[in-house]
Amino acid sequence: MASTYNINSTFKLNSGYEIPRLGFGVYQTPPEGTQKACLEALKVGYRHIDSAAAYRNEAGVGEALRASGIPRSEIFFTSKVPTSGVKGGYEATKAQIEKSLKTAGVDYLDLMLLHAPYGGSAARKGAWKALVEGVEEGKLRSIGISNYGVHHLDELEQHIAELKAERGNGGVISVGQYEIHPWCARNDIIDWCAKRNIACEAYSPVVQGARWGDKTLVKLAEKHGKTEAQILLRWSLQKGLVPLPKSVTPSRIKENAELYEFELSKEDMAELETNEYAPVCWDPLKSELDN
Repeated sequence: MASTYNINSTFKLNSGYEIPRLGFGVYQTPPEGTQKACLEALKVGYRHIDSAAAYRNEAGVGEALRASGIPRSEIFFTSKVPTSGVKGGYEATKAQIEKSLKTAGVDYLDLMLLHAPYGGSAARKGAWKALVEGVEEGKLRSIGISNYGVHHLDELEQHIAELKAERGNGGVISVGQYEIHPWCARNDIIDWCAKRNIACEAYSPVVQGARWGDKTLVKLAEKHGKTEAQILLRWSLQKGLVPLPKSVTPSRIKENAELYEFELSKEDMAELETNEYAPVCWDPLKSELDN
């Protein structure tokens, strides 16, 4: 496994595009510090940056893309339609796509996600239709969802079938993004996505530091001569996930990318995962379909 992955490894999406298997997250990164953090990440080899309209730092990511000197085609840039946009359905989502492109100063987004499943069935269908049109118009390359429970995902497949019948194209789900780590493993979501070749991204993959000192985590860090964060990120990679670590500290940005010269054994992987369901972020997955 250690020789299988490197920082340039990618996953081929249902859209046909390639997504780097390691991403750099900018959640809670201050807008004024986003360009610097992203440039540090790009310098050490990241080619995948995950932002969102709700983070208010799309502009800083765009600035980093332009300042890096790296061809735009070589950097995978994600943003997300906020809850208000999804609730607003088709028109609000169409407007958000344009706003995100303008704010970041880019001609296209590699990936646009619906950030949460709130708003009810009709709004979610309309929001998805807007994403599909964004792909057709060349503004988005790949589309997907974040924080959808299995019941929301099943509904989305129904919406895709309806849109295909109504307009000839219902779009394809390329990515699902979730809080995933050993204390919130979400194996039902991982399995749903895997059966459909949907890339499953993991945000808060190091649990926002909330589990530092965990006995098993410390033991594995000592065994492999790695940090606790590196153990968690390697676990994520070996689960087939696309982890999205975030940091504004150059040494940690670099450290979080140094994951490819060791591997966790099957026993390590099993020992680390728990039966806990303890998300450290919000949890829209359990919301009802009419919410």
